[in-house]
Amino acid sequence: MSSGPGRRLIPAYLVTGGRSRPAGPALDRLAVLVRTDTALPPDTGSEQRGLCELLAPGSLTVVECAAHLDLPVSATIFLATDLAAAGLLLTRPPIPGAGEIDRSLVERLLVGLRSLH
Repeated sequence: MSSGPGRRLIPAYLVTGGRSRPAGPALDRLAVLVRTDTALPPDTGSEQRGLCELLAPGSLTVVECAAHLDLPVSATIFLATDLAAAGLLLTRPPIPGAGEIDRSLVERLLVGLRSLH
């Protein structure tokens, strides 16, 4: 994908087709992308094909895909929304972060476990 350190063969603005907004709802940068079993059409672009191949063994977040493809996150969002609209990718919302643990609940749990001995 790169012709040298920090230099791309295809400029990122060409990946988006010159659009300023994705075709579908914009994805969160931490959205999880999963490849479907749908076969790629013959006219699939090289960047889109690369994203699908990257996701073939499993799932990754948008930012992980961007890093692997050496693309800006915004361009990767365009690729992913286009592929999702074509039924080639599934998108999932970001995994929510863990909330605060109620310390008193943990202490009561420990007291209960200790009383079992």
